[in-house]
Amino acid sequence: MEVILLADVFNLGYKDDIVNVKPGYANNYLIPKGLAILATEANKKILEENKKQALFKQNKIRAAAEYLAEKLRGVELTIPMLVSKEGKIYGSVTPLQISNLLKEQGFDIDRKKIEIKEDIKILGEYVAIIHLHKEVQVELKFKVVEKSND
Repeated sequence: MEVILLADVFNLGYKDDIVNVKPGYANNYLIPKGLAILATEANKKILEENKKQALFKQNKIRAAAEYLAEKLRGVELTIPMLVSKEGKIYGSVTPLQISNLLKEQGFDIDRKKIEIKEDIKILGEYVAIIHLHKEVQVELKFKVVEKSND
């Protein structure tokens, strides 16, 4: 019996897969639990249309992420920090600081999408990676400078 899976089923398949199972397994477990529906011609057409719409939506989201990545490639940030006499900074540079500085420049990037790979302890130039989409990421250069005592 052919069924269309509505969710991932361990050792059987993934969501939207069309699989063959024994009628008892389908009628007594998969369909009553809402894990599958019968693979009729109408349901197959609906599945194909849903896949097309999902693909279109994913492509649209990816294109928006690529556009934002292009705009971010030219941006350089300067982060003022308090510095000790030895040249070490007090505190640390966090993704939240970078997110707030980007927001001031008109980019609304969630701090959870910003990754700083190294521990920043001294003044200098660093790189943060911004994950805009599972396939799109951009490197953002930033400088850590001494905060002036105003």
